[in-house]
Amino acid sequence: MPAWPGAEADAGREPLDAVLADVVRQTRASVGLVYVLPPGETVLRLVLVYGVTRQIAAPWARVPLAAKIPVSEAIREDRLVWLGSQEETARLFPRLGIVLPYDFMLAAEPFSDGGPVQGGIVLLWPAWHPPQLGADERAALTAGCRRAGRLLRHAADSGGPLPVAEEPRVLTPAQVSPSDPAQAMAALAFAERLPLGCCALDPEGRITFLNPAAADLLGHGAAELLGRRPWEALAWLHDPVFEDRYREAVVTSSPTGFTTLRSPGNRLEFRLYPDEHGISVHITPVTAPQSPSHPHPGPDPGQDQDQDPHPKPPPVSGEPVGATALYHLTHLAVALAEAVGVKDVAELVADQLVPAFGPQGLALLTMEEGRLRVVAHRGYSAEFVHRFDGTPLTAHTPHLRALTTGAPVFYATYADFQSDYPSAPRYADRSAYAFLPLTAAGNMVGSLVLSYDRPRAFNPAERALLTSLAGLIAQALDRARLYDAKHDLAHTLQTALLPQILPSVPGLEVAARYLPAAHGMDIGGDFYDLIHPSPTTAVAVIGDVQGHNLKAATLMGQIRTAVHAHATAGTPPDAVLARTNRLLADLDPGLFTSCLIARIDLTRQCAHIVTAGHPPPLLRHPDGRAETLTVPPGLLLGIDPDADYPTTVVALPPGTVLVLYTDGLVETPGADIGQSTNALARHLARAESQDLDVLADSLIGYAQHTANRTDDIALLLIRPQPASAHPAPRR
Repeated sequence: MPAWPGAEADAGREPLDAVLADVVRQTRASVGLVYVLPPGETVLRLVLVYGVTRQIAAPWARVPLAAKIPVSEAIREDRLVWLGSQEETARLFPRLGIVLPYDFMLAAEPFSDGGPVQGGIVLLWPAWHPPQLGADERAALTAGCRRAGRLLRHAADSGGPLPVAEEPRVLTPAQVSPSDPAQAMAALAFAERLPLGCCALDPEGRITFLNPAAADLLGHGAAELLGRRPWEALAWLHDPVFEDRYREAVVTSSPTGFTTLRSPGNRLEFRLYPDEHGISVHITPVTAPQSPSHPHPGPDPGQDQDQDPHPKPPPVSGEPVGATALYHLTHLAVALAEAVGVKDVAELVADQLVPAFGPQGLALLTMEEGRLRVVAHRGYSAEFVHRFDGTPLTAHTPHLRALTTGAPVFYATYADFQSDYPSAPRYADRSAYAFLPLTAAGNMVGSLVLSYDRPRAFNPAERALLTSLAGLIAQALDRARLYDAKHDLAHTLQTALLPQILPSVPGLEVAARYLPAAHGMDIGGDFYDLIHPSPTTAVAVIGDVQGHNLKAATLMGQIRTAVHAHATAGTPPDAVLARTNRLLADLDPGLFTSCLIARIDLTRQCAHIVTAGHPPPLLRHPDGRAETLTVPPGLLLGIDPDADYPTTVVALPPGTVLVLYTDGLVETPGADIGQSTNALARHLARAESQDLDVLADSLIGYAQHTANRTDDIALLLIRPQPASAHPAPRR
């Protein structure tokens, strides 16, 4: 990751490295994560990690901006998110609480230097931290976020690369607080002389030091255990509970422990003491009867290992399935439950599986019209994957073998794979493969292909885990295909109900946008229209029918037709609303409807505005000032058949921009809509571009980055032009 043009390096460190190192040191946080939001994307990328391993952080390597995750919420709402207890984490962010069921405190804050947010930071503290952030900690965190915001802004403005890579960089403890080599050697000698068993684990859980007393207690020499994880090297520690204690120590930076049975009558207690450099483990024999407060989840071995003081560690077939893999499986299951369309499911699987479960290559294929289609892939070139996209279901391939038999196919080595498929191409040095059928409710959905750079035994536990993964993915894809079918129907209906093209009105420039709701069928009751009843007048209409279903869309079509017909006939805006209101009272649909009509008089350079409970329009003056117009709201349509709708006249000279919108643009759960509307007006005033389409996109983008949007958005921008201007029609 090269330094960006013009960015100041701090003591030779990369800019974001220096920011994270300083923030961690000043706040005394035990874990730090840095996220970047690339321009135009809606997925946060994890770029820097401190205090935990890549594997532990893998479920959050890519976080959708809309996800219910602390860093996403902090960036969406442009605020600090603080979690002061395990209970609060589980209540507010259940997905996080399920995958990290430990006691820690968390802060997430966006990077901000006054412009759009381009990333954020997450910090964790042990449970001994006070229940609130201290003033000094808050100041250090905020200063670091502003510094990072300036760096990212400078990189974007100068055209430099953003620090986004396939895997996040890991910041070492030496980059935060360098250690003294002399002290380290003295500590090593001290530990060697101790009669007590002790060993050291690096942040990845591998044994880096083992004193003679510990080797005697474990029954293996240091040469046999160094560089290996205890729960992988020792058969009597093959239990997810033990790896879970290691994860707990790393994440919470707090002491923890467990007791296990090495052999009959030989019980050992392990105490784990973590810091930023790793974990110190104290091992002692337990001679007293087991206390209820010290559970012993370890299994009794089948034979007494004390018969041999130094037996060889049993070989481990493939990668053992431990607590980390089980937590990753749980996280993926929860995330898949929240995914909607096939594209969302495919990207989620690709983003989560590769970092969390270890394959170097992944391809997800679905069945479409008698062929297999690649919907997502990682670790393969696009050219290689293209060779398999569209494979007919009659072809002789391992993908289809898994599909036709309904059973997964595993190849531990490339020789095994080549024996069955001698003509199949090999990508790079891939040496092991898993072909998993995706079956939901007895129906074949597709296939998942995983490949590995090294031979892999695929032991029974791992095969069961991968088969479970395939089942979860198949169910999610099956639901997603149904959602996509409904979405296509909704899109077709919505497109038919909204105007395909707005009329060209000489002397008037117009831009319109429509965004469906973030959840549901993507169909709703928001609508807009532009009517040209005479050479010197135009009528702009915007409205919102309650709900996101076919009933709301159908009613919206009726209302838009009624308003269009009355406005085309030259009916004044107040009478248009009054007549439409009586129509709704007769229909009695049981749905509330808001509507705003602005009749624009191009000759007198003014607008007659009438509203039925609709959000007030915004007005941007030619000099750049913007304001929220005060318009008598009137009753929602369909409540009182005799309701009156007063008219407000607003000056609209050339160059003025009238902004009509539905509440999805400003409404955020729990926020004051008046404050949100005023904030949108301030953004409108700050917008630099004079192009109306660019301005419309800017307003939509602002709403998407500052709110957890759950409603439709309809937006209509109108700007009178000098008499000589004749703009082209806008969609």
